[in-house]
This record gives sequence, C-alpha cells and structure tokens, in this order.
Amino acid sequence: MNITNRTILITGAAQRVGRVIALHLAERGANITFTYLDDSEPWRETLAEIEALGVNALALPMNVLNPERPAEVVAQVIERFGRIDVLVNNASVWLSDPFLDISLERWRAALDVNLTGPFLCSQAVAPHMLAQGEGVIINITDLSAFQTWKNYAHHAASKAGLVALTRVMAAELAPTVRVNAIAPGTVLLPPNAPDSKRQWAEENSLLKRVGSPEDVAKTVAFLIEMDFATGAVYFMDGGRALV
Repeated sequence: MNITNRTILITGAAQRVGRVIALHLAERGANITFTYLDDSEPWRETLAEIEALGVNALALPMNVLNPERPAEVVAQVIERFGRIDVLVNNASVWLSDPFLDISLERWRAALDVNLTGPFLCSQAVAPHMLAQGEGVIINITDLSAFQTWKNYAHHAASKAGLVALTRVMAAELAPTVRVNAIAPGTVLLPPNAPDSKRQWAEENSLLKRVGSPEDVAKTVAFLIEMDFATGAVYFMDGGRALV
C-alpha cells in the first residue's frame, strides 16, 4: 500500500513516539487523524505541525475507558475523509507496581488502555477496511510481552495480550486487512532520566546504543508498504530481546 494520500488514524499521537509517527507519515503525504487524551497534551501544536506539511489533519479527543468513544472517533474520521486506510494502535499507559501491590483498579487500567483500546478501535475500523477492499492495522506492543519484567505484571499481560490479538486478527481479517505489531526497545527516555538509565539501555542492546522514535516511525511506514507482511511482530530494539 502506498502511503501518499492515504487516510491514517493514530491513537495517542499528540506527543512522544506517536507524534513522530504522525509527522513521519505526513511527510510521506498521508492525511492524518490522531487522538489525544485531554488538553494536558500538546495536541494543538502537533496538529499545526502536521498541517504545515501540506496534508489534511484532524485531532480528536479519546479516552478508551469510555468504550463507546473508539467507534465514535472512527465514525468522525469516515465522515471527514470517507475512509480509513491504516490504523496505528499506539495509545498506551505505562504502570509499574510490585505484583502483590497491584490493585484491581491498576490492573484494569493497564488492560483497558493497552489491550481493550486497540481491540475496540480495530473492531470499529475493520468493517470499513473490509468493505473498501484493503486496510492495514499496526499495534504497538513492547518487549514486556516476551521478557520477564518484575513489577510490570499488569503491563506485560496487556502487551502480551496485544500480541495474541494481532495474530488472531491477522488470521480472521486476511487477505483483505493486514495486521502486524511492532515491539520497540528503548527508543525514547523520559526527559528527566538519569545517565544511569541511558547507560543501562546501551549496555542491554546488542548495538550498544539507544534507538529513536524515528526508528519506530520508519517501521510503521515499512509495514504499511510491505504487502506480504501480516501476523508478525517486528522487533525494533537494537537486539535487546536477545540479551
């Protein structure tokens, strides 16, 4: 699938990695709709940056804790653009708690955002993709789905579930809709991350360096264009999964 003039919906893309994905695809000529949680996120700035690239753009609020909102967002995008060619399920929450301290509220929050959100968005988008005869869904998971991370049981469960969801959707929606996942390693440290965190990330990479959000964005573009890829998880981690 060519990227130019396609309509792409990206969840949670007002900032950080999602923003870079949105800008990269806009630079390639795609029309971009992205969702944001609330006005605490710099969505206006991101919207302006996308529009400055000469493509059509739309920003919509979405809290996946409202189970009706994903379908509403999809309907708004279809009304504006007439179709959705690509869905990137990027919105995520990062929670850390010792296993015995995980409350039911925190457990549900991790699964609701990281797994139920992509499920609802994909279920809302897929019928339109099937009707138009093509479509691509890309889920952003991470290495916790494959490695043992202490204090991240709820997060890891949600991301492992997203990997399973990716494979089942790929099987059920083929051959019309392709579904893949990306598992990034350390590509963007928090602004206040200590030097020790960067050093640890570098040491735990076969390439001995930290990646960048652009690495993820380029992988998203690759999976849109690579028409023979479906049901796979692409590691963008500098070899960290092997360490």
